Amino acid sequence: MSAQPDHTPVTPFALAPGAPAELLAQLRTDRRADRWVPAFEQEWAAALEESRRTFSLAALYEVVQVWQGRIASAPAVDAFLASGYDDSE
Repeated sequence: MSAQPDHTPVTPFALAPGAPAELLAQLRTDRRADRWVPAFEQEWAAALEESRRTFSLAALYEVVQVWQGRIASAPAVDAFLASGYDDSE
């Protein structure tokens, strides 16, 4: 019998030390900054509190990943809205 795991462990996402600050700087330059910056700061504060309580960085990583996705998809969303395509049905 082997003590080795029968699967390959998933390598956790490694957040760069300056990633949250860089992300916040990007949010501040976006035209949606008046809504996005307070929302990010609120989510970050909640994740920071959770990480203090649980001793896990997972919530912080998740906030950064979600907001990076929002920034990356914003041009596509803008293009969709500008196209006038109405999918409200």
